[in-house]
Amino acid sequence: MANPSSSPSPSSHGRILQFAPFQSIVDDGFWRRLSALKLDTLRVDQSPIPISGFYAPCSHSSVSNYMTLLSESLPSDSNAQSLLEPVRGNRNKCPIPGTLLNTNTMESFRALDKGSLLKAEAKRILEDICSGRAEEEPSVLLRFLVISFADLKKWGFYYWCAFPALVLDPPATLLNLKPASEVLNSDEVVSLSAACSEWRNSSVTTDVPFFLVSINSNSAAILRPLKDWEFCKGEGQKVLFGFYDPCHLPTNPGWPLRNFLAFISLRWNIEKISFFCYREKQGSADMTLSLIGEALVSPPSAWRDPQCIPKAVGWEPKGGKLMPRFVSLAELMDPERLAVSAAELNLKLMRWRTLPSLDLDMLSGVRCLILGVGTLGCEVARILMAWGIRKMTLIDSGRVAMSNPVRQSLYTFQDCLNGGEFKANAAARNLKQIFPAVEAEGIVMPIPMPGHPIAAKETDTVLESCKRLEDLIDSHDITFLLTDTRESRWLPTLFCSNKNKIAITAALGFDSYLVMRHGAGPMPTTSPCATAADVGSTGPRLGCYFCNDVVAPIDSVSNRTLDQQCTVTRPGLAPIASALAVELLVGLIHHPDKINAKGEIAGSIVSSSDEQPLGILPHQIRGSLSQSSQLTLLGHSSHSCTACSEAVVAEYRQRGLEFVLQAINQPTYLEDLTGLTELKDSVGSFKLDWVDDDAINEEDGDDF
Repeated sequence: MANPSSSPSPSSHGRILQFAPFQSIVDDGFWRRLSALKLDTLRVDQSPIPISGFYAPCSHSSVSNYMTLLSESLPSDSNAQSLLEPVRGNRNKCPIPGTLLNTNTMESFRALDKGSLLKAEAKRILEDICSGRAEEEPSVLLRFLVISFADLKKWGFYYWCAFPALVLDPPATLLNLKPASEVLNSDEVVSLSAACSEWRNSSVTTDVPFFLVSINSNSAAILRPLKDWEFCKGEGQKVLFGFYDPCHLPTNPGWPLRNFLAFISLRWNIEKISFFCYREKQGSADMTLSLIGEALVSPPSAWRDPQCIPKAVGWEPKGGKLMPRFVSLAELMDPERLAVSAAELNLKLMRWRTLPSLDLDMLSGVRCLILGVGTLGCEVARILMAWGIRKMTLIDSGRVAMSNPVRQSLYTFQDCLNGGEFKANAAARNLKQIFPAVEAEGIVMPIPMPGHPIAAKETDTVLESCKRLEDLIDSHDITFLLTDTRESRWLPTLFCSNKNKIAITAALGFDSYLVMRHGAGPMPTTSPCATAADVGSTGPRLGCYFCNDVVAPIDSVSNRTLDQQCTVTRPGLAPIASALAVELLVGLIHHPDKINAKGEIAGSIVSSSDEQPLGILPHQIRGSLSQSSQLTLLGHSSHSCTACSEAVVAEYRQRGLEFVLQAINQPTYLEDLTGLTELKDSVGSFKLDWVDDDAINEEDGDDF
C-alpha cells in the first residue's frame, strides 16, 4: 500500500484531496496565566514564547475535537523566554509545539506581517522534515502559531491562531476514502483495533500523534513509530500511515494529514500513500468512524533546496472570514464569575465529546425543591451544583446537631454551637460559600404528616404550612423527597401528583437504599397545556413511593429507641443514593417524554435507536452494600395508593386542605377512602379448613 518512487507521475483519476481545517479553543485559564506572565515577567518584552497546545482523536461521530490552549500551555514565570519544558500528555491531551507572539499595542498587533510569519513557521516544519527531526519528534509536523494583544486595562484579548500547512503543487489527488471497516477484512479490523488500543494505552506512545501501521499476510497489525520505517518496507505487508484525526467528517480527513503527506512524500520518496485516519468512540478505537484513504502526492522539487521558503496556508477563519478573534474577561475577572467558568468547564467538555445533546441552559434554569437537608439532602444539593443546577430551595425544621457534620457534608462544627443553627439556613449559606453563584434559599418549616394529629389551636399554623408547601412545589420543577420518615413524604407526594410535578425519592436502610422517580399524576391538571391524552400516554402510570403499601402512613416517630430515632446507615450509602437520585433527574429532564417517560430495566433495551445519551431511565433503583448489588425495578401505580391514586387526588381537588386535615387527624381515613380497609377486612374474614395429615393417612390407608 506504500509504493516508493523517485519520479511521481500525475494521475487523471480521483479528485483533489481536501482537509477539514483545525479549530482552536482557548480556555479562560490561558488568558489569566498570560496576564500574570505579562504583568510580572514579560512586561514590555515581545519575544516569541514557546507554548504547547493539546488535541486528541475525534471521539464522537458528530463532533470534531479542537486544539485546546490551557493555563499549562504557557511556561512558568521563571523561564518565559526559554524553551518550554517537555510536556507529557495523556490519551486525551496530545501535546503539540507552538509559538506565541504577544504584542504591546493594538497597532503592533495589526501591523504584524501574517504572511511572513506563516511562511517562517512553514520553513521550520520543512527543515524538520529534511533534517529527520520529524521522524524522532512527529509532533513538530503540527507546529502552530498564536499572535495576540492583551489589553490588561480592559481585560480584553485579541488573538489569531495559525496551523501552518505546506502547500503541495500540484495538489494531492484523493483516489479513495472509506471507513476502515469497509477496507479491511474482519480479522484485520480486530487486529488493528487491538493494536491501536495498545498504542493508546501505553504511556510511551499515547500522546504520539503519527505512527506506522503494518499488516502482514496473517492479518496481524502492528503499530510502530515513524523512525521504524525501515522495518515496514518488507514484501507482503500492507503499510498505512496513521495519525490522530480530530475531524469527525466521513468525507474528509483532518488538517494534520496535510504536513504528514508532505513529510512522507519528501522524506521517503513515496508517490502513492495509503493513510489511516484514527478516530475513537467513547475512548476505544472505532473502525467505522476511522477512515482509510489513498492519495497521490508529488512534492515540489524546490523543497529540496535548503534556502526554499515554501508556500503555506493555515490562518484560522472566524465565521468563514480571515480575521482575528476577541474575548473579554472583564466580567470573568470577578472571582465569582471565575468560579462559574471553572464549574462549567467539565460540563462543556462533556458536551464537546460524548454528550453533544447535553442542555446546559436547561440545567441552569431548573428549580429544585429539596425536602429534608440531612445526610441525603446535603449530598443531593452538592451534586446538583456539579451538574450546573443553580436554583434550589431547602426545607427542614431541624437544627444542626453535634453528630451531623461528619455525616452531612454541608455543615461544620460552628453550625452546631449554641443549640445548633437551623439546618435549612445553614445549608443554604454554606452552599453559597462553596459556590457563590448558587441561588439557594433555606426555609425552616415542618411538613404536616398523617398519623400525627394536631390540636385545634394548631390548625391554622398547619394549614399555613400545607399551603406554603403546595405553593413551593408548584413554583419548582422538581421535588426531592429526602426526609427521615415515611409519613413526611405523603403530603408532598400528594401535591406532586396533583400538579403533575416530577418527584424523586431516596430512602436508606442500614446497608440498602431505594432511589425512584414518581410517575405522572392520575388525571389532567388544570394546566391548559395538559390533556387526558398527555398523562400516561406512554403506557400505564408509574407508581409512587406509597403504591406498594397496603397500609396508610402512620406515626413512625413516637416510642422509638435511640437507634430508631437516628438514621443509622453505613456512611457510604448516602453518597451513592444521592448521586443516583440526581443522575436519575438529569436523565429524566433530558428525556423527550419527561415525567411520562417509560420505566426501563437494565439489559432490556434491544434497539440502539431507543438509547438515550445518558443511558437507561429506570423507575426504581434498589441497591445493597452488603451484597454489592443493584437492581432496576419497574412498578405501576396502584388504584389503592394512599398518595397518588385517582380516589385520593380527586378527593383533594374537591375538598382541598380540609381533606388534608382529615387525613392527618384520622388514621384510618386514607385506608377507608382507597379501599384498603375493605381489602384487609376481606382478608381477615377469609376462612380456611385445616385437615389433619394423620387423618388423611388413616382414611386412605387401605389404598396403599
